[in-house]
Amino acid sequence: MKRSLVKKIIVSACSGFLLLAMILIVHIYWVFRSKTPDAYSRVLARMDIKQQLTNEDSSKITSWMYRQKGVDHVLVNPHSNIVVFTFFPVQVSGNKIVQDLKTDFPIKAERFMPTAEDLKNSCPVAASSLTYKIYKLITRII
Repeated sequence: MKRSLVKKIIVSACSGFLLLAMILIVHIYWVFRSKTPDAYSRVLARMDIKQQLTNEDSSKITSWMYRQKGVDHVLVNPHSNIVVFTFFPVQVSGNKIVQDLKTDFPIKAERFMPTAEDLKNSCPVAASSLTYKIYKLITRII
């Protein structure tokens, strides 16, 4: 009688573990899959200003950026000459925003686009994390 009880417990525990593992696999696949931008998608972009900004310049750029269609949030740092903004990619492109800013203001600016090497070195945890390894295994299987 004790053996059947132990066997039931082991079978139940293994079944529960397998169920949870399957749920985790589906969740990881769902989170990491690439998606087409929709009306709720936001993109974070960075623009480097190639000249010194004053506080007045940064407030003008901030107010101008907020008036642009599709721009959600803007941060301008006059000390590092960097503009970080979020926008809705279905409404406007980041390159268009940068081009319009250069047209309306006499400043030298360019959108920062990371290289493949930058992306590879950007997050040391991502490539070695267990979650990422499981995701890669799942995508190879599927």
